[in-house]
Amino acid sequence: MEYAIIVCGGSGTRMGSLPVSKTLLPVGGVPSAVRCALAFRNAGCRLILVTPPGGEKPFEEALKNYGIEALLVPGGGERSESVKNGLARVEEDDALVLVHDGARPLVSSELIRRCVSCAREHHGAVPALKVADTLKKAGPDGRVTATVDRADMYRVQTPQCFYARDLRKAYALGGKGCTDEASLMENAGFPVTLCPGDTANIKLTTPEDLAMADRLLRRVTRTGFGLDAHRLTEGRRLVLCGVEIPYEKGLLGHSDADAALHALTDALLGAAALGDIGQMFPDTDEKYAGISSLLLLKQAAERVRAAGFEIVNCDVTIVCQRPKLAPFIPEMRIRVAGCLGIEVSRVSVKATTTELMGYEGRGEGISAHAAATLEECLI
Repeated sequence: MEYAIIVCGGSGTRMGSLPVSKTLLPVGGVPSAVRCALAFRNAGCRLILVTPPGGEKPFEEALKNYGIEALLVPGGGERSESVKNGLARVEEDDALVLVHDGARPLVSSELIRRCVSCAREHHGAVPALKVADTLKKAGPDGRVTATVDRADMYRVQTPQCFYARDLRKAYALGGKGCTDEASLMENAGFPVTLCPGDTANIKLTTPEDLAMADRLLRRVTRTGFGLDAHRLTEGRRLVLCGVEIPYEKGLLGHSDADAALHALTDALLGAAALGDIGQMFPDTDEKYAGISSLLLLKQAAERVRAAGFEIVNCDVTIVCQRPKLAPFIPEMRIRVAGCLGIEVSRVSVKATTTELMGYEGRGEGISAHAAATLEECLI
């Protein structure tokens, strides 16, 4: 059993003057604390919401509006006291407890599962992101006093996941002044293991953070579809997904006639509403005569990224009676992934026949269908 203790205390002074707790501020129209509760409920956790002392009512109403059942517990003067109050309501000593900031509304189910898995293996887990920026130490006047080595530096997030029995022992040794559960466990002598965090799992500290969270939730997902077909003829190479296939015939076309990549190129351009392959690479232009369709796909991908989109994944189906394509599919996926600059796991290539029906079945030509998913970039 897993419990989620969602901490909704804190004054939120850097957010400005607020009529309510910052964890009740709407993110994409839904209160931050509610978004957190939904994520952990969907992950199968029992919910404990720690509220500001005497401030339970607005949280109770917010949760009720979304049909969420949670145990509301009043917090203390410090974070450690609030978490301790929530921990006291966890029934099982062998339960895993995920302590999460109610001001991190974009926590994902994937991150929750990752923390639970790591905690079960290492008796505790803290999501973290490696520091990429140069770190400087400065005095009160802002003058730099030292450059800090960032090689082993990490930014930690929540949920921080530990067994209830271990957290209780750590609190018994004293948790006052600890800024998170990781420091509490470190002080008590427990090992703390980092697992990969999530860049989208931002904390609402300033108004700019709130705007960023809203923007993240407004990311647009686009899907495009492509279809292409070419006639098989003698005297041509057969190239599909950038891989040359040994065969007595090849596809007829202005370029290398790679029907699979042409379909995929159309899917990408279509998802971004950038026209089609014929408009971008007209067959009346001699500079494209005999060109590798990998180069055309790469240019199309660059155009898509310039329009503000990221390539999420793609799926290609090649319809071909002969030759058999199964042995070449792993290399096809590698070629496409390298061309698009994405992981191979995001590229699917499949082959099928028409059971001797149609022009594909008669060996007169090959067709290909493709789908591509894009996502709007953050900036």
